[in-house]
Order: sequence, then structure tokens, then C-alpha cells
Amino acid sequence: MTESEPDDLTDAEREALHEVELGVEHLHRAHGHLVSFHHSTGRAMDHLAAAEGSLREAGHERLANRLREEHLPRGVLPSCGDDPSGRWSYDVLETFQSTLLDDVVTFGDRVHERVADGRRHVAERRQEAAWKRRSESE
Repeated sequence: MTESEPDDLTDAEREALHEVELGVEHLHRAHGHLVSFHHSTGRAMDHLAAAEGSLREAGHERLANRLREEHLPRGVLPSCGDDPSGRWSYDVLETFQSTLLDDVVTFGDRVHERVADGRRHVAERRQEAAWKRRSESE
């Protein structure tokens, strides 16, 4: 806590807040990995789309047709519904954002409001204050 913020939390509350924060932060990191996955998948598909034309130009019609019909329209995951082409990377990303990520971020906000009056990084603030006190006293 800073000098102006009282340390009125129990060790268990501080630990719980810290673990919730770490969980939310790791979900944000996972989100970043999904964005990267989405971009990399899109770039790969762009290259495959270019390969279709090159295959066709080189006289490999059957391979070009197979790429066009089987691989380019295909999703990155099997379908969860009626679409036989599967789920595309943007759908995986959007579903993650609108379900788990949003729900856990909202939960984390609620935990901080109820346990610490909205204060964040209480464990880190306590550590910061202790290190500052130590540096000033030694």
C-alpha cells in the first residue's frame, strides 16, 4: 500500500486479490496469443490462396482445386453447429473475448470492489512500500 492507503486487508484477502489479478492478467496474455494465432492463420491462408494460382499456372489443376475446395474455406477447429467448414480463427477469438475473458474480468472487478474498495495490486503496493522503507532505513 502507499503511505496514504491503510493496509486494512488480511493476508488471506491480499492473497486472494493477488491470485485473481494474476488469473486475469494471464487471460489477457492468452487473448494476445489468440490475436497472434488469428493473424498468423490469416497470413498462412493468404499464402495458400496465392499458391492456388501458382499451382493452376503450373498445370496442377487437381491440386489447385483441392486447395480451393478443401483447405481455403476450412476453419481452424471443427464446427460446433451446422457449418461443415468449421470455426474460423476470428470466431474463436471473438468467442473467447465475449465469454471467458469478459466474464472473468468482470468477476475480477467485482472482487476488487467488494474486498478492497476497488484498490488494485494491493500485494505489490505493500511490497513496494516495504522496499522503500527498507531503502530509506539502511
